[in-house]
Formats: sequence, structure tokens, C-alpha cells
Amino acid sequence: MLDLAALARLAQDHADALAHPVAPITIGSTTRDLASDPLIMGVVNLSRDSTYRDSVAVSTASAIRRARIMHAQGAEVIDIGAESSTIRAARVGAAEQAAGLVPVIAGLAEHGVTTSVEAYSAEVVADCLAAGARVVNLTGTTDLERIYDLAAEHAAAVILCFVPGATARDIGDIPLGGDPMPQLVEYFGARLQQARSHGVTDLVIDPGLGFSYANLTDPLVRARHQSLVLLNSFQLRVLGVPICQALPHAFDLFEEEFRTAEGFFAVMAALGGVHVYRTHEVARVAATLRALQALGS
Repeated sequence: MLDLAALARLAQDHADALAHPVAPITIGSTTRDLASDPLIMGVVNLSRDSTYRDSVAVSTASAIRRARIMHAQGAEVIDIGAESSTIRAARVGAAEQAAGLVPVIAGLAEHGVTTSVEAYSAEVVADCLAAGARVVNLTGTTDLERIYDLAAEHAAAVILCFVPGATARDIGDIPLGGDPMPQLVEYFGARLQQARSHGVTDLVIDPGLGFSYANLTDPLVRARHQSLVLLNSFQLRVLGVPICQALPHAFDLFEEEFRTAEGFFAVMAALGGVHVYRTHEVARVAATLRALQALGS
């Protein structure tokens, strides 16, 4: 049962982490302290295999239109991906991904909309940064040195995702049961060190709640694990960088009301001290965060 007593124990048990400072981040020409001013990242999917149908854009014009709407609703960064990470999704080659992503990113840059590219290929990252992307949402662990060099060259921020395999498409198991946070701290500590050694200065970490895992297919077990990580996000503050979380949609729990799920999980993320909210439901999450801020002031 999630109640005030449980939340109080959580904060007390990890008081040092809760008070740990987090570095500001620069995205494009804007520097901000996400600890006091969180950021919403809207999601646009170019793959028709994406399970969240409302995020799918069927053309370049559709993607640009949807991204501009999300931007107007409160998303300050739009994350664009050309390959779904779900188990049954088709593989999309690097050249095909770049061909879909580049015109969307370039079009949004003309409208002053900041974009992030979800990618694991250095080829895709290179083309998208050249087109105007300001953030790399890194969903792989291969060719990292080249990707970090590209990010440093373009002064791009990098979101380091928890990816236990080569890419988010390479399904594997994750440890379940017990406290998942020590493993995440260890994992991200090494990744942050490597990225900084290549000159990347603006870094965010993402525990990868939106990815599929071989031993996390039961919907209720998955939602419980996601909730645990969301509420414990603040433990990652010991790494000194902002924390991004992909908000769950938990279809089996919310059924026909699934579009309200991300707003619900945004409350858990806020309680857990998340700094970047990656969401398909920008308007709902923005409203939730405004309400939390107003009620807490």
C-alpha cells in the first residue's frame, strides 16, 4: 500500500540522496536548473509498430504537426524515434531511420522546436545532429565513443538510457525483487564517466522503464516494478545529474482510461524527484505538474 507512512520511510532511509545537488543542464542555448524547473519531453513515433497508437505519425507533415501541438501544450523538447523498441516491431536500418527522422527534425528546427533523437546508431545520430537535433536519447551501448564524440562536437545533451544489452531491441532479463537502485547507480556511474571522457558535458540518465524485458511481461509485475523505480528515482541523485523517466501507460490497469495513466504516474515521478518527464500525453502531464506546483506553493 502506497501511503504517507511508506513515503516518509523512503525519504528518511535515503535522506542524503534526497538532498544531493543536481547539476544544471544546457540544451541548445538554454541552461536551466531542472531540480527546480522540471522539463516535459513529448514523444513522436515514426514507426507504425509503436504500441501507443496516439503517438504515431504517418508522414513527415504529420510528425511536424503533432510535435508542434505538443510543444504548444508544454513539451519543451520533442523526442522523435523511427524504430519501435517493442518485442514484435520490425527492425529498421540506420539509413531508413535517418531518412524518416532528418526532414522532421529539420522542419521542427525551422519552427524553433527543440528536438531529441532516439537512436543507438552513430550513423543516425550524425545525420540527426547535423539536421538540428539538440539531444541524443541514447538507447544502445555500441559505438559509444563515436556517438559521444558527435554529441561533444555539436554541443548536444545526451540522455543515457539503462540498456542491459547492445540496444533497447535486444531483449534480456533485469533483476527483479529487492532494491534496483544500487545496480542503476553502478551502471550509470561507469556510463557517465565514459561520456565525460569524450567531452560530453550535459548528461541525463534514464532507467529505461519504457523498454521491454524478457522477464517483465506480466502487466501487473511490470507496473509494480515501474512504480518502485519511479518513487525511488531520487536515489540516483548521488550521481549529480538530472533524471529522466518514461511515464508508464499500464494498459491492463487503466483499460479504456489508459490515456489518463501517464498523468497518474507523473505524480509518482514527481514524488520521486524526477527532472525530465518523457510522455505521450503532454497536456495531461503538464496539467498534473501545474496542479502539484500550485498545491505545494
